Amino acid sequence: MRDIKVKASSKSPHEEEEVQISSSSSVKSTPEIEKKYVHRVYDAIAPHFSSTRFAKWPKVAAFLESLPSGSVILDAGCGNGKYLGLNPNCFFIGCDISNPLIKICSEKGQEVLVADAVNLPYREGFGDSAISIAVLHHLSTENRRKKAIEELVRVVKPGGFVLITVWAAEQEDKTLLTKWTPLSPKYVEEWVGPGSPMNSPRVRNNPFFGLESIPETEVSAKEQKVENSLESIPEIEESAREQKAESIPEEKDEKSVEESLKAMKMNQQEYFVPWHLPYHRAEVSGASASALASGLAKKDDRKGAVVYNRYYHVFSEGELERLAFGAGNAVIVDRFYDKSNWCIVLQKAAASNQD
Repeated sequence: MRDIKVKASSKSPHEEEEVQISSSSSVKSTPEIEKKYVHRVYDAIAPHFSSTRFAKWPKVAAFLESLPSGSVILDAGCGNGKYLGLNPNCFFIGCDISNPLIKICSEKGQEVLVADAVNLPYREGFGDSAISIAVLHHLSTENRRKKAIEELVRVVKPGGFVLITVWAAEQEDKTLLTKWTPLSPKYVEEWVGPGSPMNSPRVRNNPFFGLESIPETEVSAKEQKVENSLESIPEIEESAREQKAESIPEEKDEKSVEESLKAMKMNQQEYFVPWHLPYHRAEVSGASASALASGLAKKDDRKGAVVYNRYYHVFSEGELERLAFGAGNAVIVDRFYDKSNWCIVLQKAAASNQD
């Protein structure tokens, strides 16, 4: 990953190094929204989640079965380990942020450990190939998603392959979107915390300003360029939209507001996706009682379940390729859409072509 450096004649090399470290650390620091709506949720639902995750996606299976005999394969975000050992001629190693899911894998005799996708605890060139199946969409900022891709490339050998799949905004079953909850502005403050420039009235009242723009370094409001969450909008048009948002008078007509909100909804990529944990499964896990008490989950007596919300950033077409472009000296050798997922295969440059 290329760390951000602040170049100024008044800074000493030592001060510049500190800025570099701070920037890198901020990407690795887990935002509260992930801790609460990803980590804590999967820890609570792990046994039930695992019981529903057994079918292998054919294209993932085909990728793993195509790898040479004796390959070391890393599954980053392995969940309950359903892909570990799929190719009996290869050696699999898995990791996941959820300790309960890793415990399930360990009880199966799989080689696993608890680890963060943006900070994999493996040396460079550790494995022959790597997979990341339905993981990146749980990372809440673009820089963290980029870093996770760079980490996957880093830990494979030159010439090695990396398969990545993420949920697509373009779902085959459009009715699913009606069952998901778009993130509302009230979660912005929870995400970035008090005192952030994100809490300024200008940002809060701008309907085109989304969660994707949340800064990961301590930068003042004046220094921070406000980015647009509608990722398909080019930079020039984005700037025009920002200016337009600033110039809207107090008495702006209802039609323009309605159009703005409609545009925001059409380009929505941040969602809470519910997980219904049946009451009889919730009784097994003490985490559910704690989740209900803290407000992390709620009861649905009609469905007889404790409902948890999981954070997702769904990917628009071309977004995954854009993030992966140039990551760790790797090239995209395949891309496809499968089961409402965008998928890519990267190949790390051969040693002779590396700097």
